[in-house]
Amino acid sequence: MFNRRTFVSGVMVTGSVLAMTAGLALVPTAALAEGLKIGFSQVTLQSPFYVQLKDGAEAAAKAGGDTLIFLDANGDVSKQNNDIQDLITQGVNAIIINPVNPDAVVPSLEEATAAGIPVITVDRSVNGGGVVAHIGRDNKAMGMAVGEAVKAFLAKEGIEGAKIIEIQGDAGGAVMMDRRDGFHAALEGSGHNLVEGPYAEYIRANAVTAMQDLLQANSDVKVVYAHNDDMALGALQVLQENGRDDVYVAGVDGLSEALGIMADGGNYLATALNDPQYLGDVTIQVAREAAAGNAVPAFVDAGTRAVTADNVDEFPRDSLFAEYRPTINMDK
Repeated sequence: MFNRRTFVSGVMVTGSVLAMTAGLALVPTAALAEGLKIGFSQVTLQSPFYVQLKDGAEAAAKAGGDTLIFLDANGDVSKQNNDIQDLITQGVNAIIINPVNPDAVVPSLEEATAAGIPVITVDRSVNGGGVVAHIGRDNKAMGMAVGEAVKAFLAKEGIEGAKIIEIQGDAGGAVMMDRRDGFHAALEGSGHNLVEGPYAEYIRANAVTAMQDLLQANSDVKVVYAHNDDMALGALQVLQENGRDDVYVAGVDGLSEALGIMADGGNYLATALNDPQYLGDVTIQVAREAAAGNAVPAFVDAGTRAVTADNVDEFPRDSLFAEYRPTINMDK
């Protein structure tokens, strides 16, 4: 059972397999075993999001009396495949994976399934069968929510035909495509001009470099949308250094730094919440359910909300990412 603060008004969900309710727990379907060994193969720890995802999973496993065996692939798919083989050899009760590559890990996961080990993906899915559940958030809905907020702001300010630069995540990534497609769908027919910028790999320093070039080539830019807040903050840094307080930024993930700028009246228009510690917490709960042989939903949505200056004070931001922890009912 979770013991977390929760905000349930206006919860966004994607699909009918989950019910968001006004309690404080992910509701289990049956009594669970204790003292499980749960393996977690993570894509990388080079991102603050993934560090906090790990922290949330470790805290949840410890609270449940389970052991979490955490392995960092460091962006190397060969290492990740070897790590999965190691977890199979150790006889873990469940394997959680955030894949480096959605295709290259499939054979190893199939071996885990053949060994009777349930496999759960988190944040990033895989292109193959054998996975009992995916825990994440609807990235297309997140991009759309941010796009709607940007469109509403421009309409409120009476700005027509605005140039909006998009700084993208990783080429070909599912998260990137969803956050792109959702944002584009929100802006379709608005009359604003979208300029697709380079891939900055969700890294702030890369976005700083990209924005320096983008600003020179697009001096008439009005809004910069980045596929995560870290890149949006990098773009904002460049804009501030160049005295461009007439340009606004928006991102995704709910970094507390971004919410702080909103709360202080800065030029940060919108973000969408993506609390990674809660995502790790939920993932452990689902892994425990699967290890017990209980049926779990194919997709477990950890929930999101759009944040603007109008509602920024609703969300605690004591950690690196703002907190948003709606209740999730595991009944399908």
